[in-house]
Amino acid sequence: MFTESEGSRKAIGDVDVVYHEGLYHLFHLVLPNHDFIAHAVSTDGINWRRVNNALFIGDPGSWDDLMLWTMAVSPDPFVPGRWRMFYTGLSRREQGNIQRIGLAVSDDLYHWEKTPANWSDERGPYDPPEVLQARELAREQPTSCRHAPFDSESHFPLEPDGEYYESKLDEGRHWVSFRDPYYYHEGERGWLIMAARTKEGPIVRRGCVGVMEEVGPGQFEARPPLHHPGLYDDIEVPNLIKIRNEYYLIGSLREDAKIRYWHTSQIGKPWRSYYDNVLLAQGNYAARVCRDDKGWLLWNFFTLGGLDRTSRNLMPPPKRLVLSEEGMLRAKSFEGLDQWLGERIDTRCVHPLQRGIGQQTCSIDGNNLDLCCEAGFQAYVFDGAIESAKFSAKIDLYGLGKCGIICRVDPETQDGYYLSLDLLKGVAQLRAWHTGEPGSGEHMMQFRALQGGNWHSTTPGQAEISLIAFGHYLELSVDGRVILSLADSTFSSGEFGVYLESASMRLYDVDLRKMRGPEQSANHLVTG
Repeated sequence: MFTESEGSRKAIGDVDVVYHEGLYHLFHLVLPNHDFIAHAVSTDGINWRRVNNALFIGDPGSWDDLMLWTMAVSPDPFVPGRWRMFYTGLSRREQGNIQRIGLAVSDDLYHWEKTPANWSDERGPYDPPEVLQARELAREQPTSCRHAPFDSESHFPLEPDGEYYESKLDEGRHWVSFRDPYYYHEGERGWLIMAARTKEGPIVRRGCVGVMEEVGPGQFEARPPLHHPGLYDDIEVPNLIKIRNEYYLIGSLREDAKIRYWHTSQIGKPWRSYYDNVLLAQGNYAARVCRDDKGWLLWNFFTLGGLDRTSRNLMPPPKRLVLSEEGMLRAKSFEGLDQWLGERIDTRCVHPLQRGIGQQTCSIDGNNLDLCCEAGFQAYVFDGAIESAKFSAKIDLYGLGKCGIICRVDPETQDGYYLSLDLLKGVAQLRAWHTGEPGSGEHMMQFRALQGGNWHSTTPGQAEISLIAFGHYLELSVDGRVILSLADSTFSSGEFGVYLESASMRLYDVDLRKMRGPEQSANHLVTG
């Protein structure tokens, strides 16, 4: 995972990751100020080392002198060895109400140079004359880039075209959306997509994926929206990828704080939704994709602070993107987490959490367990308190009762994480049960829902599950698909196990492995 320094008011914001020559490069916003784009590197996608910041807000009077928002880094299709960063900028003059897209370039992913602005409004050039003159002189000097960084005439920043999109403050909700750029290149053509809004329709249903086609190096022409569902206020941080001759459009939606996707067989044809188009459950946001030597990865940030996505954020481990047999896009647990696996716990050492509750049985056959609780609630836990671990098993549930997993549970108070699994309807709910302060009356019972998710099961009552508790990070996979992905710091250690309510189950191939927990270095630059 990656986060800002503990105790700091700063928080990680939207992320973008590029994989190049065996190294992951993370570029991310820093909240709440949005005054620079940070840069970190990793060899494994888990441990990160901060390096020099990539980009800063412009000097006073610049078009991007207030804030920098979401960016996207990709190879320059016209200059081998060069990288381009499209980024969102806001100005103080407009109090941040109009968004535009700028460009910076680099030859090594570490040193970035902004494209000079070519922009003015009715009040005259955005930069004062002395700044424009100094910039012109600087362009005549030798540059650190191996290649000439810009055309003789800059076409940036880009703005929404009023023919297709809201482009003025007196339209819609009086706040111009034109942000979160993502560059897609295929064959001889390239497109820049972004979060934009159509000009017609109910005001809070105009969110669309805007698009501009690159008709020459750094020259973009507006096109009609790539996709307008007619349902959302904005489609934030759009991504476009192609897998097995199908196109997938990924976006984040403020309405439910989930990451969703659409698909089509050909650009220009309608974008369709599957009955289940949620990639990651609520709380995961601003997803970005990158391709490494094993395929596509999905990255995002998660908010521990609930609805406030400007603080207490972290970037969890990425997810591997795969396709189901039907062509549905699915998130799979990142294989890189396996390097953190350690000692295997003897799962034959299992015992009831509560004594004398109903009629119960427990039978052990190697790594297979037969458990029963005919009435009431009973949990069966493995010996010893554990901090970080991975628990996996195949479950057969008998009868119409309930079952689930418990994690980091205190055997005395029974406080901990309780994960209910409805294996008939395909529903998972993670909750934190906690005992409050003595004397707090009815408030002593603290019951907090953390995250829920669902899946479609072709074998009701049966599932292959995997639960990872890795520091603050918690992840549940069912039949190889990530259903829950979140962070919570309520409990850090305790017993692991399963529970039953008026049901019987058989667990096959039970495996409980300790994990080395994530660590953050003393200088707060590297996090596990």
